[in-house]
Amino acid sequence: MIQFSVLSGKKAGSQTVVRHFPFCVGRTAQNDWQIEDDGVWGSHLTFELNRDNKRITVTVAPDAVAAINDQTIRNAPVRNGDIISFGSVKMQIRLAGVRQRGLLLYEWLIWLMLAAVTATQFLVIYWLFR
Repeated sequence: MIQFSVLSGKKAGSQTVVRHFPFCVGRTAQNDWQIEDDGVWGSHLTFELNRDNKRITVTVAPDAVAAINDQTIRNAPVRNGDIISFGSVKMQIRLAGVRQRGLLLYEWLIWLMLAAVTATQFLVIYWLFR
C-alpha cells in the first residue's frame, strides 16, 4: 500500500492510504480522493498498478498539468518519496506503514505447548525411576 501526504494546499498535513487501484484524485466527488484546491481538475490524476513490472504509474488527465519532482509528466512511474505537484497542491508519495497482526493467541499456544512438553518430561523421568 502507498500513502499520500499533502504538503501544500487546503488539505496540507492530511494523509490518505491507497488500498485499491486504479486510484483517482481530483475535484469531483466521483474520485477516490477529492481535492478542491485551485487548479485541480475534475479527475486530475489516476494511479494504476502495473502488475507486469510491479510499478505504480500516474496518468494525468488530457488537459491537466502535473509534475513529479518538478518535471512535467503525462504518464510516468512513481517512486517512494516523489513529490507530485498539480494545481496548487503538492503531495508526497510514501510506502504506508504496516500494521502487525495480534500475536497473543500464538504466544499462548507456544507457552501451553512448552508446558505440556515439560510436564511430559517430568512424567517420563518419574516413570523411569519408579
